Amino acid sequence: MITLRPASERGTNKIDWLETYFTFSFDRYYDPDYMGFRDLRVMNEDFIAPGGGFPLHPHRDMEIITYILEGQLEHCDSMGNGAVIGPGQIQRMTAGRGVTHSEFNHSKTEPVHLYQVWIVPRESALEPGYEDLSFNLDDHRNQWTLLVSPDGEPGTSTINQDARLYATRLDAEREITHDIGANRHAWVQVARGSVTLNGQKLNTSDGAAITGEKRLSLQAGEDSEVLLFDLS
Repeated sequence: MITLRPASERGTNKIDWLETYFTFSFDRYYDPDYMGFRDLRVMNEDFIAPGGGFPLHPHRDMEIITYILEGQLEHCDSMGNGAVIGPGQIQRMTAGRGVTHSEFNHSKTEPVHLYQVWIVPRESALEPGYEDLSFNLDDHRNQWTLLVSPDGEPGTSTINQDARLYATRLDAEREITHDIGANRHAWVQVARGSVTLNGQKLNTSDGAAITGEKRLSLQAGEDSEVLLFDLS
């Protein structure tokens, strides 16, 4: 079964420096039908204006993944980590028993476009941790690139949950597949472009929850970038 989450039906919030679209209930946006999917709890698409950013704020007991589509974002946290990440980099933070961090766009002209994803960890009160990873999807166009894994596979960021994050850049008219293991589920998020997923059309910012399917087939209607979460 594939359940679409159209971009146009997501929650929204706009302030002077931030425009956010909520796939699932978050902050002041609440929809009892969209509280998450499996261990995937948050899928926020953020647009941070030049000079804008999130001041120091706390998190706990969550695995937080930041995936940048455009722009440069500066991260600082209470663990002593500091980094500027952009397209071709992914950041994973284990909030564990408690961490504070800030995120800022210091550009005077360019916005930052990103997805921030929260995944519920396998246990609470973990040791806080931070990791960032560089990758190049153009080196493996029309293939899945594994970015996040639970067992530290080479070239991936390690997450404290039985979840994997893949990404791909698909050329127009190309097709890619993914086999789903027994008793597993998936979430597909179209970062940009348009694809047909097992016969169903998804456009930019659309998502889909997948349960009970053995194989996913994605065909690109145009050049596209897609995220795939393989979940327990």
